[in-house]
Amino acid sequence: MFFDTFWALVLGFTLSGAVQAFVSRKAMRKALGDHKVKTVAKASFFGAVSSSCSYAASALAKSLFTKGADFTSSMIFMFASTNLVFELGLVLWVLIGWQFAVAEFVGGFVMILLLAILIPRLIPQNLIAGARDSFEMDQDSTSTRKANWHDAAGYTIGDFTMLRTELVVGFLVSGLATTFVPDTFWRSLFLTGHGFLGTLENVIIGPFIAIISFVCSVGNVPLAATLWNSGISFGGTIAFIFADLITLPLLIIYGKYYGKALTLRLVGVFWLVMSLSGLITEYIFKGLGISPTMKMAVMSQRHIGWNRTTILNLIAIATLAWVYYMYRTQSSGSEIEEFAKDYVCGMQVRIADAPAEFELAGKKYYFCMDGCRDNFAANPAKFLPN
Repeated sequence: MFFDTFWALVLGFTLSGAVQAFVSRKAMRKALGDHKVKTVAKASFFGAVSSSCSYAASALAKSLFTKGADFTSSMIFMFASTNLVFELGLVLWVLIGWQFAVAEFVGGFVMILLLAILIPRLIPQNLIAGARDSFEMDQDSTSTRKANWHDAAGYTIGDFTMLRTELVVGFLVSGLATTFVPDTFWRSLFLTGHGFLGTLENVIIGPFIAIISFVCSVGNVPLAATLWNSGISFGGTIAFIFADLITLPLLIIYGKYYGKALTLRLVGVFWLVMSLSGLITEYIFKGLGISPTMKMAVMSQRHIGWNRTTILNLIAIATLAWVYYMYRTQSSGSEIEEFAKDYVCGMQVRIADAPAEFELAGKKYYFCMDGCRDNFAANPAKFLPN
């Protein structure tokens, strides 16, 4: 599975790094002050072009919220930045089939619509106001320096570094589950052959598997392929893929950001939205007569040889080498004070937008999220280069 998707990962992360470098986040913050239709569209667009892993997306959404963005629009931005992204669609297409790649975007837009409707109605404004009051409002940066390809390379390498655990765990868990867990176990979890009732059960249990599997972002696609080939419905698979934002580590992070009361409401709304989106997407595809079949998603177990995938992977290796060179020569192509490296996860952060910072011996260090800052503060020597 890794061999089949390597080129898609490189291409997706490279394009994502370019977008993160060249699209201004200052414009995002100014555009998300309410949750009107136009603002929701902007939040979806800015989220999609600011492709992030689930952890970084949650931190950036919190950062936007603290800078004055509307809470609903911030959550929509977070969902779009993990589910309406190019690299996820590529991996889905390669690993499971084109229907899943299309469903990512169809279901993603359904989720955004449901979030815009449900969050203002199901989450009390006093909980949102209480969460906002607990944050110190950040000020906008006045930096006007234009980004370049060295900056884009920094984002690409940073995202790879940050997601290394999720990617490795995702492929390993999927490979182990495919090899050692019998299909009968998975089929016992999913109702099949029961029409709407079976589909409903599948879209509800899909997010639960995401919570306990700890695998999120692009890393959950290999496990989604395993679940699909083991009997979960099309809608259930989509609901599982969308549930990367409610894995157990992220639920703990939400609790730290927004408090327990608001987090419990969020989890309920998110789970409902993910399940409904999977259900609606499945019936949209059924209505159009383009639902995938199991035969269309049998994962390849062929021997690695000289074929189109090999050629694409060789091109990807060359691209990755160029990106790494641009990353290593970053200081010669950009002003070093514009960006910083999160020494805990490896992500590149723009100093003006950094969600967290820590001062040590008179020097400031910047982080993609509070969790990374807290880990660094507990033991700086563990993370600082020698």
